[in-house]
Amino acid sequence: MKRILLPAGGVVLASGLLAAGLAGTANAAPDWAFDTMAKDAPSAQEVAKFWFAKNGDTINLAKATPYTWETKATPQLKAGGGYTADGKPGLAAPIGEEKKTAAKVQNINLPKTIGKVFFEAPDGSLKWCSATSVQSKYHNLVATAGHCVYDDKANGSVMGKWVFVPAYYQGKAPFGVYVGKTAYTHYDYSVFNDRDRDYAFVTVYNGVQIGGGTTKEVKKSEFDAYQGAKWVKKTPVTKDQYDAGVEKYGVDGPFKSAASDPKVETVAKPADAATNLKAYTSAEGYKGVKVIGVEVTKSAYEAASHGLENGNRYEGLSSEKDGKLTPTPISLEEYNALKAKKGDGDFLGEIAEVKDAKNNVIGWTKQQFFVKKWVKATTDVSYWVETYVIGEGFIKDAGKLGDNVGGQGVAWNQKTGQKVYVFGYPADAHPDGNKAFTGVTPKWCYGTTSAKVYVSAAEKVEEHVGLKCSMTPGADGAPWLIKYSNAKRLGYVNGVTSLFGDQDKNGRYDLSTSPYFDGETATVYNQAQAVWSGSIVK
Repeated sequence: MKRILLPAGGVVLASGLLAAGLAGTANAAPDWAFDTMAKDAPSAQEVAKFWFAKNGDTINLAKATPYTWETKATPQLKAGGGYTADGKPGLAAPIGEEKKTAAKVQNINLPKTIGKVFFEAPDGSLKWCSATSVQSKYHNLVATAGHCVYDDKANGSVMGKWVFVPAYYQGKAPFGVYVGKTAYTHYDYSVFNDRDRDYAFVTVYNGVQIGGGTTKEVKKSEFDAYQGAKWVKKTPVTKDQYDAGVEKYGVDGPFKSAASDPKVETVAKPADAATNLKAYTSAEGYKGVKVIGVEVTKSAYEAASHGLENGNRYEGLSSEKDGKLTPTPISLEEYNALKAKKGDGDFLGEIAEVKDAKNNVIGWTKQQFFVKKWVKATTDVSYWVETYVIGEGFIKDAGKLGDNVGGQGVAWNQKTGQKVYVFGYPADAHPDGNKAFTGVTPKWCYGTTSAKVYVSAAEKVEEHVGLKCSMTPGADGAPWLIKYSNAKRLGYVNGVTSLFGDQDKNGRYDLSTSPYFDGETATVYNQAQAVWSGSIVK
């Protein structure tokens, strides 16, 4: 077991990760660290929708490419020494044991727990790795490589828009999409990029099914109660159809009407204006017509003809006495305020200083000018009937991950030299350019793990477990399963693919390596497996 110590004379901080709780002594680093991914249900919904959004004719899920952590094959790893477990062997049993079969199965039955994790890398590119569902208290946990969750080039920050798609196949998500909520990894990986701790456990929200749904017209009460995608379709109807609809369904039914904003236009002075002046000057008007006062400039006022019967001056609002305009006294404060408004074009009246015989300012006045206008307001009324539509399946809760696909067990402090199955989605070409895999369907390797540790100073690897395997990148994060039952399709995760090596230097990957799962791995796992996530669909 290896342990990185904090540097003397100071403490190195990971971004937002010390909230994990500093277990142990004041001088000891904690075994685990965590970071939030999608912080709440609305954020998680946006992440899920993103992966099914189309960019051109293809959804984003299908546009992702395998995450190539390394640009070339890891330099030849050296084997030597052995492992010393830091405690007793431990197991967490799998979820959902499938029906046993007495027949001898010749082919390998791929577990439906495995799938791809998709995420947005720091450079904005869309990437994927391999992963699996594992046992947890709330059936909501995914195991994968640490570098498929945290970016070692961005100060340990989590990847964006992270989701898990179990049983992924050609852009399809048969069991739904599961958005990452909280990522857990070893403290030494998050802070020091220690690749001997290149594993992560991610709690995920309940899965969602998105797209591929159907629309259905429903009653208003069903529409109001429905929590998924829904909208109202409006169809124009005539006034007679509207009246008939209201009679049948009532004013709260689907038949609706609305008046447009009034259209106001100036009309000629009515012939009966004198005899019905009070009605015309009321707020309601008379016969659809009313008289209003409109403020104008002095020149516009003087250009208007005089008299109630013969002209447009608005009686009672102009400052006029004995045929002469009379200014209204104001304070200096109001004068200055109106002067500023006049300069801005916001005051149509006149302001003036009042001076005595010695030309001293002794007061201030204002004048406002109004003319009478006869106006008519007309209003258009539109009528329509509403149809209530729901979109079934556009975003629907798919339930807990472990309930849908089961979950592999987890094992730690196990002896090396055991038989293991590795399930992943290899896709990248070999170093010589040969491309043997597409990444569309999962593949597997089977063999005995190394009894010796694999070491690579260049990759900060001091004690990886090795397995002869020809998988290529894209299988990053692939689970290593011991005690795998082909009948039950279940076993125990005892490692995840971290590095790929070309041991015989012939241009082909022939080695996969994994961190050794020890008691500290169990500590990280146990922190993650007890965290609740819940649904993102209200």
